Amino acid sequence: MGWDLYVITDSEIGGGRSHEELARLAIAGGADIVQLRDKALSADELVRIGRKIAGIAKKNNRLFIVNDRPDIAIACGADGVHLGQDDLPVAIVRKIVPEGFIIGASVSGSTKAREAEAEGADYLAASPVFSTSSKKDAHGFCGLEGIRRIRAASRLPLIAIGGIGPANAREVVAAGADGIAVISAVIGKQDITAAAKVLRQIVVEAKRCRPDPGKSG
Repeated sequence: MGWDLYVITDSEIGGGRSHEELARLAIAGGADIVQLRDKALSADELVRIGRKIAGIAKKNNRLFIVNDRPDIAIACGADGVHLGQDDLPVAIVRKIVPEGFIIGASVSGSTKAREAEAEGADYLAASPVFSTSSKKDAHGFCGLEGIRRIRAASRLPLIAIGGIGPANAREVVAAGADGIAVISAVIGKQDITAAAKVLRQIVVEAKRCRPDPGKSG
């Protein structure tokens, strides 16, 4: 499973296009993972939309994650849930989800990273790395040094999120991220598929050029 490009849907930033359409276009551009995120929709609406995205993701052999809500994720057949720093603890969610269910956790430092891994998280998201307007409730950003500290604290797959785009994707990968999660840098573009292709290629090339920590000299 790839972690290079993780795209989060947002119908407002996406110019009114549906979550399903945003997911389809992002996957066409190479997104490895898509996440449904909408805090305004009802549970019924989230499940209905989630089931459509789950079908699109499965057809294309991609992962589908639901933001915040393990109940919605299970009900719509998603592959997993992403938990923010103010959501239910990973340990509690791990007890109520099916075996093999993916749990991602947003963390801002090494202590939270170690806690999330110990509680059963499958991947971590350094969040937010840079200042961003997409998440008005975001905690203080951690920067590149935050990525380095989280990387040193855990070997779980690490996604960087928050203010990331073509201009800085290389440096977050160089700092230790396995991939990037974006909203505006893909969903906010007129040609979502093309934007996803460009970003994914940047990440792939940056990872190829990154020194192997297992080798010295």
